Amino acid sequence: PLRPSLHCPVAASLKALFMSCGRTYGSRRLHAALNSEGVRVGRYRVRRLMREHRLRPVWKRKFVHTTNSKHDLPIASNLLARQFDPPAVNQAWVADITYIRTRRGWLYLAAVMDLYSRKIVGWAMAPNMPAELVCSALQMAIAQR
Repeated sequence: PLRPSLHCPVAASLKALFMSCGRTYGSRRLHAALNSEGVRVGRYRVRRLMREHRLRPVWKRKFVHTTNSKHDLPIASNLLARQFDPPAVNQAWVADITYIRTRRGWLYLAAVMDLYSRKIVGWAMAPNMPAELVCSALQMAIAQR
């Protein structure tokens, strides 16, 4: 049970600065900003005041580039030709890779879907994106169907 110091001019400056930076600064950056504004305060006091006033920085998600379209590698022909309604099961499968942010970092997910039933017939996950990820998803789909 922490008791916030109510009548602290440093806490008021800290709160104002924290809100003006979009709630993204941590104790180190707030400490440096306060000192540059002439408010003399130690970093550990800034950290304690942030904890007392429940000021937690919000992380902005960084965009991760996973596709490199600028290459001279051969491009496979479009066999599906936008015919997304096959006449029977296992006539057309589509696959994709996506990434999911977890507490331990990015997790890559490869999935294979049967277009007739619209069901995922194979999938694989990995912390990185090797070629085996897609191969594992395809092998699971073949084994399932």
